[in-house]
Amino acid sequence: MFSKQVEFIEKKSKFYGFLMESANLENIKVALGELKAQHKKATHICYAYKIETPFAEKAVDDGEPSGTAGRPILNVLQKKNVKNVCVFIVRYFGGIKLGAGGLVRAYTHTTSMLFD
Repeated sequence: MFSKQVEFIEKKSKFYGFLMESANLENIKVALGELKAQHKKATHICYAYKIETPFAEKAVDDGEPSGTAGRPILNVLQKKNVKNVCVFIVRYFGGIKLGAGGLVRAYTHTTSMLFD
């Protein structure tokens, strides 16, 4: 289901990135459900997707402060000019607040790692 997986740790918070190639919104919903079942203790499961036909983009912060998770993920997808992909990032809070800037950097970095 996922073509690549990465792990990034920032101030004890663990970020697990998952790259999925799909042009089908139903497949994305199924994958999200599976991640939620596998990571029941995760603090957040944020994601963004970019689909070509019909064109659709979406960014989801899943409880993180607005614009600090889903939007940075989507920005990487746009900059990489990829299509028919979804990136999920599962976060386990490590007890140290990262602040808005720290969250943006962590989600951006984790997403970028999926394309290295």
